[in-house]
Amino acid sequence: MSEVIRCEWTGMTTPLYIAYHDDEWGRPVEGDDRVFERVSLEAFQSGLSWLTILRKRENFRKAFDGFSIAKVAAYTEEDVDRLLADEGIIRNRAKIEATIANARAALEVPEGLSAVVWRHAAPDSPVPKSMADVPAITPGSKALAKELKGYGFRFVGPTTAYALMQAIGLVNDHIADCVVRTPTR
Repeated sequence: MSEVIRCEWTGMTTPLYIAYHDDEWGRPVEGDDRVFERVSLEAFQSGLSWLTILRKRENFRKAFDGFSIAKVAAYTEEDVDRLLADEGIIRNRAKIEATIANARAALEVPEGLSAVVWRHAAPDSPVPKSMADVPAITPGSKALAKELKGYGFRFVGPTTAYALMQAIGLVNDHIADCVVRTPTR
């Protein structure tokens, strides 16, 4: 029986991380609300472990009405207070307010958030041999961050944009020998 090889970031021991890696990370995610969820969670992750976000993801979904752009865009200061009191999520005022502002900005994107994000796909990016070959920022992530900021998005710098690109399949950064490496879109 041969050893199963996965991207090193999984730690290979945390079942939640392994399931996320094997079933979600790098797989195409489309649709405005689904992409909005991922933009939001990447922003909340900033400065934290992704595992922390994964453990709280269902709480985030409940707290933010399933990341419905229209619903979140209508949030008021009372909703901010409700979210700040919710122990099931990351209670960071700046990130909560950015999520609401980003929902409002997403409503103003003429072709839709998913289309804007997917315009930056890089399916022919180099195949990394190890995680050391995976960049934190690329010209594509800089362009995506700039475009999103141009629409009024917050907490979407080039590093966060690249993490989003990896997570939703705009690039395929599974290492060459990874058990789940498949072509993107």
